[in-house]
Amino acid sequence: QVQLVESGGGSVQPGGSLRLSCAASGSIFTINDMGWYRQAPGKERELVAAITSGLPANYADSVKGRFTISRDNAKNTIYLQMNNLNPEDTAVYYCNARVRRIGWSYDTAYWGQGTQVTVSS
Repeated sequence: QVQLVESGGGSVQPGGSLRLSCAASGSIFTINDMGWYRQAPGKERELVAAITSGLPANYADSVKGRFTISRDNAKNTIYLQMNNLNPEDTAVYYCNARVRRIGWSYDTAYWGQGTQVTVSS
């Protein structure tokens, strides 16, 4: 099995910063794509940022210039540095990874449990 464990969510005032982490563990052979999604109340889940080794990161227009995704391949971990947060960033943030498990011939997508980010004055 594969587990994704997120951390780093919380409450912050507008203009503040938070850093999310997502660590993948289990029977992992390799991880191709990893990314962050978010879902606000009453809205669809949306891509925030994604990263694939060797390629430029991909960001939603609403977070470009404010959020930075990074990846530590040795630790199977990704991070999301979120700066200049505003109330529209309030959501549950989910980690996603496309994983090739040991002994498997295809990739499977996994999700973390989600971490709440609240931006409010």
